[in-house]
Amino acid sequence: MEQPVLNAHNKQEYPPMHTAEHILNATMVRMFGCPRSERNHIERTKSKCDYRLDHQLSASELQQIADAVNSVIDRDLKVEYSFIPAEEAAGRFNLDRLPDDASSTLRIVTIGDYDACPCVGSHVESTSQIGRFRITSSRFADGWQRIVFRLGE
Repeated sequence: MEQPVLNAHNKQEYPPMHTAEHILNATMVRMFGCPRSERNHIERTKSKCDYRLDHQLSASELQQIADAVNSVIDRDLKVEYSFIPAEEAAGRFNLDRLPDDASSTLRIVTIGDYDACPCVGSHVESTSQIGRFRITSSRFADGWQRIVFRLGE
């Protein structure tokens, strides 16, 4: 079983869950046109992401999200890293959440042809190492849709 990893900010991460979060973010952007998760908490056993949406997601929409995430996982996409100047990244990515002391060179995490974003976190080498993605609960309040998820068989 893969052990948690400490990233550059001394935050403990579980690479399969962190990579699943990236895929969930890309899926939400693709399906609903919303920004990536603005608030999240990623842990080994259970994680949650909050998205700014104009409506509460239905059970059918939540199932479509889970199916889409699992479809990406099943594609066995490679997770790769590249480094680009922050000025170039600014033209391709939303950098609003970067810390003020961020480097002038950013690491971009790319998941096959599905997602790319700046990130310093730990990830799996391939999506086939993630496991099955399950949405275990959700709630909507004040324009925020919370999605709670787990990984497993």
